[in-house]
Amino acid sequence: MTNLRRILIVGGGTAGWMAACALNQAVKRLGTVVELVESEEIGTVGVGEATVPTIRDFNRSIGLDEVAFMKATQGSFKLGIAFQDWRAKGTSFFHGFGDYIVNAGPYSTLNHWLVARHLAGQDAVGPFDDYHMAAVMAAAGRFAAPESDPRSPYAYFSYAFHFDASLYARMLRAKAEAEGVVRHEGRITRVDRHPETGFITQVHLADGRILAADLFIDCSGFVSLLVDKTLAEPWVDYSHWLPVDRAWAVPCAGNGTPAPFTRATALEAGWQWRIPLQHRTGNGYVFSSAHVTEDAARERLLAGLDGTVLAEPRLLRFRTGRRQRFWIGNCVAIGLSSGFVEPLESTSISLIQGGITRLVNLLPDLDFNPGLAAEYNRIQALEFDRIRDFIILHYALNGREDSEFWRERRRIPLPDTLAEKIETFRATGQVVLLNEETFVTPSWQALFIGLGLIPQRRDPLMAAQDRGEVLEALRLRRQSLAQAAARLPSHGDFINRFCKADPA
Repeated sequence: MTNLRRILIVGGGTAGWMAACALNQAVKRLGTVVELVESEEIGTVGVGEATVPTIRDFNRSIGLDEVAFMKATQGSFKLGIAFQDWRAKGTSFFHGFGDYIVNAGPYSTLNHWLVARHLAGQDAVGPFDDYHMAAVMAAAGRFAAPESDPRSPYAYFSYAFHFDASLYARMLRAKAEAEGVVRHEGRITRVDRHPETGFITQVHLADGRILAADLFIDCSGFVSLLVDKTLAEPWVDYSHWLPVDRAWAVPCAGNGTPAPFTRATALEAGWQWRIPLQHRTGNGYVFSSAHVTEDAARERLLAGLDGTVLAEPRLLRFRTGRRQRFWIGNCVAIGLSSGFVEPLESTSISLIQGGITRLVNLLPDLDFNPGLAAEYNRIQALEFDRIRDFIILHYALNGREDSEFWRERRRIPLPDTLAEKIETFRATGQVVLLNEETFVTPSWQALFIGLGLIPQRRDPLMAAQDRGEVLEALRLRRQSLAQAAARLPSHGDFINRFCKADPA
């Protein structure tokens, strides 16, 4: 067995520098050199990011201090996503990170809530959100770190971050270079392949330099210079189910203390994001160009801002889907070059992280055993498809009647994996989890209930309990979460105390 001698990452940005940090940390003991080539002429897609809690694991794994990270990226904390106007105009629900305090067995929060709702009505039990710590904290604008004591209500929520993606990439670059990653500035003009194996052998830069490597990582974004332009790997299209294909993005001045959550508001031909950072608010309108013109979408976004515009709106065009394979020969696609699922649940960085982690776990040597690539491709495809289903769910159960875009979303036949999940939950209240799920039971429950899918079955063990005891127990659970949230500092106070960015 001969170890890889050189790994070349093509492209910087968030994906490239995340890969550089993690791969360099993994392979430096092998004597493998990690290099990265990027061009300042090309730039990156990053417009500001919201994430899911796994980003904390990644940052920890590469030794990135959380306080330093928050300060350097103008970060704020994210307890989940508030969905406005999805079921119908004027409605809202929350997808919180973490779990419900009791979420297993016949006396789970869901079963308790369903029986109490049947006994006393919706007004008596309140929204399902009232029984999730993260949702209650978000509604109150509060934040503190979770606790590890399972007896504490603060043990049942999790969190992620909002941050400036360009600042995150800059921080990762500084870390990677300090630890030995070699950066090359330059634009690639040609890619050479081995005439017999088809493996990539080297890339040529515009200034005449040639960079050779054993393993190539394609982090070139939507351009997909290696896996598409060079290797022509087929595309698996998701646009039949997810037709949004454009996004206008624009920053505006913050409007007071940043909220500890992302907001996703359904509009006539898509949805608008609002991501609060310390120094500004990121905004965007993700839309279907078949249902609204680019100019009309731009004006719609600008009309809905709650602060002064800080830059010209930027238009992003994309395809929703993934590569058929992600690892071809000696090339692995990570980030936007591997696929793209619209940013509704903030999964882009999670998919980058998953791709990097699996590559480290399946790291090849110079023999490039094809079984490693086959397993990598199998797992990556499953992860993309599971996220695809979770995103489709937001549209499939919408109750809006104000535009053809939303009516069409309810008519489109669903993937079998999602259709089974919906019907099983409708009938039994159980969530069917498959291999490589990014979102687990509490997330699916929050979406199902929030979009109005109420299970037909009520657990007989729960239903057999005394009516008064059931209602009182649920009332106390709801009350205890509200009181626990009220004891916490505001999100703004927490940031100011622990991780306020330097105004400079």
